[in-house]
Parts: sequence; C-alpha cells; structure tokens
Amino acid sequence: MGNTMRSAGHGGEGQKYALTSDEDDADFWGFAHEADGLFTPLPQEEGARRVHLTGCLPQGGLLKSLDHVGSRRAMAGNAWFDVLDADGATMGSYFVGEVTVVDVRPSPRGAGLVDLTVTLWCKNALPGADGMWDLIRMGRLNRTGMWHDLDREGRRAWLSVALWSRQYRRQRTVDTPAGGVFTLDGRYIVDVDSFYCAMGEAVNGPGGYFGWNLDALDDCLRGGWGAAPPFTLRWESSAAARAALAERMPTSDGETSLFDLIVEIFEGRGISVVRR
Repeated sequence: MGNTMRSAGHGGEGQKYALTSDEDDADFWGFAHEADGLFTPLPQEEGARRVHLTGCLPQGGLLKSLDHVGSRRAMAGNAWFDVLDADGATMGSYFVGEVTVVDVRPSPRGAGLVDLTVTLWCKNALPGADGMWDLIRMGRLNRTGMWHDLDREGRRAWLSVALWSRQYRRQRTVDTPAGGVFTLDGRYIVDVDSFYCAMGEAVNGPGGYFGWNLDALDDCLRGGWGAAPPFTLRWESSAAARAALAERMPTSDGETSLFDLIVEIFEGRGISVVRR
C-alpha cells in the first residue's frame, strides 16, 4: 500500500535527506541539507526532475559520478531518497531512478561540502508533500484539521505523506481494540481525498492514514491500520458528505453513488455506520 520505511543512519545538523543505492544498501551516497525541485510538479511530457541538492558530502556511487559530469558515467543509478527527521532518522523514502549528476559546485554550507544538481525520475514525490514532512520533522503535526485549507493537489500530497510516514509515526502503537467508536467529521469532506483525510484523522489522529483509495480503505478495515474491526463509525454531517460524494460508481448490479459505495464497504467489514 505504500513505501517501506528505510534506515539511512544519522545525519548531522540540518541534514534533511539521504541517498542510498537501490542495488546495494551498503552503498550509501551521502546526506543533503535541501533538495529543491524534488517536490515540484512533474515535468511536462514525463521528463526527469531537476533537483538541487545543497550541502552534500557525496559518498559511494554518487561520489564516483562527480568526475564524469557530461558523460554517461555521470549517472550514479537508481536510489532510495530518504526524508530525515531532526535527529537524522528516516521518516519515509522515495524511489528515484537514473540519478545523474549534471553540475557540481562548492557549497557555502561548509568546507568540503558541495551543491549538486542532478536529474532523476520520481513519480511519488508529490507537490506540497515537503510541507507535511516539515510539520512532522518539527513536531508540529499535532492537531486535527491541518489539511482543511489545502487544495485538491495538496490533499493528495497530504495523504501520500500520511501513508509513507505511518511506520515512523506509529511504530509503538497497536490497533484500537474491536468494539471501539470513531467519529468522522463530514463538514470538510468536499471530494474523495478529503474523505480519506478525515477518515485517517478519525482513526489515527492528526495526519493519520486509513486508506487513500477504495481498495486501500477495504484493506485498512481488515485490521492492522489503527482500528480492529468491528467498530462503530459515527459519521457527523453525513448529509453534506453524501452531497460531496455523489459521483456515480459502477457495481456488479449497475451503479451507485460513491458515498453509498463507501458505506457498503464499511458494512461489508462489519462496521456499524451511524449517520448523523
């Protein structure tokens, strides 16, 4: 359902990212303070992203590529791009392909450090996701409703980080026992992604994850994602949510609204939905 959290070791002060070869976990490529261009809209015509890595101390395969800028050997290969917390622990990771160094310059961040410009392929680093990673890094993802003012693109990015940071944020917690009661606030549900944002928050608190498509929601309802079934879901402002989730969806018997399909998925897993 999402990326696997990895461990890149520990970086120094201000280092937010780390790169490790996808082919060999022992081939560590180094840390970076910033990664400008990673969380930007995908280039037109599916081009590679151009990412500026500041304050790097390149190692391993990345270091070897520095002497070959402008040639084929400047491509270091595929890697895992780890997002680090303030202590240097990995919060989540993105797979990046064909990392190629196109420019290298001394960095004002410190002696011996360089600023690299690389091209790479990455589908999952969504625009705006870095804002949520920053909230987690600074310990500020601590109240409900912080996604309410996001636009459609921002809500999708929010969900992606909710999923890919889940292991890091919930590593010592277990499911709420069966028979629990959760309250879903329908006032801010304006589309399906806002439903998933609200549902994740209802079960797992601020920035929580509980699915980001119908199949993932059904998987979460099997247990292991914060709530052991069966449980009761009190859906507040359900009439407003029904109006927002009116899209017609195909079923084996014809079609139904997205709202009714979601309720059907809940009830199929033994969830009692109380509409209010």
